[in-house]
Amino acid sequence: MSQVQRKLTTILAADAAGYSGSMESDEVRTLTDLRAARGVFSQFIARHHGRIANTAGDGLIAEFPSVVEAVQCAIEVQRELATDANSALKFRIGVHLGDVIVDGDDLLGEGVNLAARLQSMAEPGGILISQQVYDQVQKKLSVGFAYLGEKHPKNFAESIPVYSVGGSDADTGARPARSAAPKNDGKAQFFARAMRLGAILAALAVLDWMTGEGWWVQWPAIGMTLYLASKSGQLFERS
Repeated sequence: MSQVQRKLTTILAADAAGYSGSMESDEVRTLTDLRAARGVFSQFIARHHGRIANTAGDGLIAEFPSVVEAVQCAIEVQRELATDANSALKFRIGVHLGDVIVDGDDLLGEGVNLAARLQSMAEPGGILISQQVYDQVQKKLSVGFAYLGEKHPKNFAESIPVYSVGGSDADTGARPARSAAPKNDGKAQFFARAMRLGAILAALAVLDWMTGEGWWVQWPAIGMTLYLASKSGQLFERS
């Protein structure tokens, strides 16, 4: 049995939305639009140092050595395709960075499958990327990203974080919406900690009173107060 060759690469999966319906209504026009779109993909994939690994029907799989180049290619392809208002086809694109199996010129495996699932979840004319891709590009491209939450791709055991690229709901240069949560969580943790320390201090005060050995409880009270003051300053100065 021959050894399986694997590699880490960036996979771009693209597919035409509503292709079957377009073919039913006007085969000639749809085929013309598909050929034109394939020309656009080929041009920009080559420009960004990628290669087309597979074409099947109205879709394609491409790979790129650079994550940034792959996402930039997807952006430019969608912009170029959007300029043709007469085209009956709109493409969905998914981009993922993952491990793949090399089979001649073709790519197989979970990495390719996930890119294809991201593509299938995208809006026509849209681009979805995985967490692995977002981590590499979010500070390198001057385009907005919107965190869409955890999505469960078909035939995958676990949900994955998904991001959209560009669009009116994207926030240029910002972290995803879920990154804002730690601030509120930090305040809740601070108040919970303060309540626990208050309960401990109250118990110490009772113990001090029962032993009648002088008011030593003031020293832990001062220490707890200084501790909470330092934590509150760090937390609330950014509010």
